[in-house]
Amino acid sequence: MTSRDFIPHFRNVLGPKGVITDEGDIAPWVSDWRGRWHGATPAILAPASTQEVAAVIALARDHQVQLVPQGGNTSMVGGATPPADGRAFILSLRRMNAIRELSADHNRAVCEAGVILSTLHEAAEGIGRRFPLSLGAKGSATIGGLVSTNAGGTQVLRHGTMRGLVEGLEAVLPNGEIYDGLAALKKDNRGYDIKHLLIGAEGTLGVVTAASLRLVPALSQTATAWVGVERPHDALTLLRQLQARFGNNIEGFEVIAGDGLGHVLSHIPSLRSPIDTPAPWHALIEFDISDARDASEAEMAIATAITDFMEAGHAIDATIASNKAQAEAFWRIRESLSEAERAQGPALQFDISVPVEAMPDYMVNTAKAAELRFPGTTASSFGHLGDGNVHFHVRAPKGTSDGPAWLAQSGEEISRFVHDAVMAAGGSISAEHGIGQMKRAELGRLSSPARLFALRAIKSAMDPSGILNPGKLIPLASEG
Repeated sequence: MTSRDFIPHFRNVLGPKGVITDEGDIAPWVSDWRGRWHGATPAILAPASTQEVAAVIALARDHQVQLVPQGGNTSMVGGATPPADGRAFILSLRRMNAIRELSADHNRAVCEAGVILSTLHEAAEGIGRRFPLSLGAKGSATIGGLVSTNAGGTQVLRHGTMRGLVEGLEAVLPNGEIYDGLAALKKDNRGYDIKHLLIGAEGTLGVVTAASLRLVPALSQTATAWVGVERPHDALTLLRQLQARFGNNIEGFEVIAGDGLGHVLSHIPSLRSPIDTPAPWHALIEFDISDARDASEAEMAIATAITDFMEAGHAIDATIASNKAQAEAFWRIRESLSEAERAQGPALQFDISVPVEAMPDYMVNTAKAAELRFPGTTASSFGHLGDGNVHFHVRAPKGTSDGPAWLAQSGEEISRFVHDAVMAAGGSISAEHGIGQMKRAELGRLSSPARLFALRAIKSAMDPSGILNPGKLIPLASEG
């Protein structure tokens, strides 16, 4: 039997609304967000409940049919794209979009996997709370995908990744059994932590159907600063000084290369540089001053700290947003960086992390080394300096018209070069985007035998038939 022969069986389980076979309806979901990975599927399976997910997986297990879990399809590494041979079904969680619980008293939201991040933000705001994880794809990324990739974002410095925000999980395991771990237990010492196995597993060990998520008080007052500096080393010095004075009130600390700012300003003419003096590097800092007795005094203390930093010769120029609209404009620059970079032409984008203290040297030295090694390219980075995670981009030489050809010719060599530098600095080739299919071979090449043994053993034990998300995350035996 072919995969297509099983469509009637899935329709019996899900009903007519739960099985999508129209090619036009399927087309947007078989390519990744970056347009680098393209697959095929006989149908999209769209269950409306956890029980239906369990029935689908049980049927797939019995007949050895492969499934690719998918949420908003915003993966940056081809993690939700089906194989090109069309043998796997997409298992879409988008119909499961209920917020089952929203509690200001318990600071908790229980969301089904298909809840869109921005929807959760709005719901939490309505009860005076917030979910402290945000990213550029918040309008389409779903909770299940964010859990499955252990997403980060701009507030990791204070609140951590999804791993730190998930208090409980519900999921369907590869044998079709429902794992009910939604209770938000502070202590649970019953052996292996199934919740943490599933977080960041990219749908290879189970399908997340709901999550209990930690909420925090809404920000009633913030202060947003923009500081131009000569080097990322100065930005890190600034962060350490601000942490010493303001501690956990620093909500976010982002660093942006000057050329990245220039790309955004040319791509979105309505935006302007926050500071008048050009600078090679920029820091965007957000402070939570909600607990301050006097907001103006808190802003003055921040201004004084930044002024002291400038007078010590560490900064070129700086400003503090004078109102909410200006602060939002600062953040729009940050959130538009990926979009603006894509508009510049073909590029290789890397999501990497190294120890925080090593990051400034990595950003500067690796960019210089890449440009020397690959003549005509330009390299720079931006991202979450405070938690040691940046997005490092190597752009094709100007005038490159055939992006796919350039990637095919140079992509593997550039990737190996960048990732080797990451490993030399004691880092990780994936900080918050996951492995997917894009980085699987590199994970195999660069991982220790112990890591590879553990990854393969866990996958083999929980999904021995390999029905969940084939071709993702786990390196093949030939890849390490």
